[in-house]
Amino acid sequence: MISLSEENYLKAIFHLMNTDNTVTINELSKVLSVKMPSVNNMMKKFAEKGWVIYESYKPLKITVAGKKQAALVVRKHRLTEMFLVEKMNFGWENVHEIAEQLEHIHSETFFDKMDELLNYPKYDPHGEPIPDKEGNIIAQDLKKLSNCKVGESVVFTAVTTTDEDFLNFLNKKKLVLGKEIKVLNIEKFDKSMLVKIQEEEIVLSNIVCDKILVKQ
Repeated sequence: MISLSEENYLKAIFHLMNTDNTVTINELSKVLSVKMPSVNNMMKKFAEKGWVIYESYKPLKITVAGKKQAALVVRKHRLTEMFLVEKMNFGWENVHEIAEQLEHIHSETFFDKMDELLNYPKYDPHGEPIPDKEGNIIAQDLKKLSNCKVGESVVFTAVTTTDEDFLNFLNKKKLVLGKEIKVLNIEKFDKSMLVKIQEEEIVLSNIVCDKILVKQ
């Protein structure tokens, strides 16, 4: 059985992993707020399990088995977030911390039933893809709203953070996933954007635009 600590490491690996399937010990240490020697010891254990290729002073290479294990932890987290929103009427701004606790339940049947009750969702409430039971993930071709140009019309598809204050800000602006956003103007000084959402025009700071992911 995978321990709670191992699952936290796996989830961190999932989020930090580069396109070449590598992560550094230093990155894991910073994200998890764990000292480097402890991370090294854990990665040696992961190497014994076949989840990483560990060599001193080199980036960790995540194996196929390691990627699957990491994705399965994330699957539990994102399914839980979706269940809390869809079946228990939580706001998308309130589910992350609860899911952080429930993701460590080890019953596969529990999450399979959750998946069934939700009618097998592909995405969580924040627009992130939910890995399937084999750890496979739907590829998304998204870009930041901050990278859009004047005149572009895009669809709000996901967010890069589950920060409660940020999501509450979006709630106040009535900015929900699926809304069409048209870029009307970009302020040269601070890159803030004047956008049109339905019939309303609002200004969004560059910080906000940088956390909103969109598609054509």
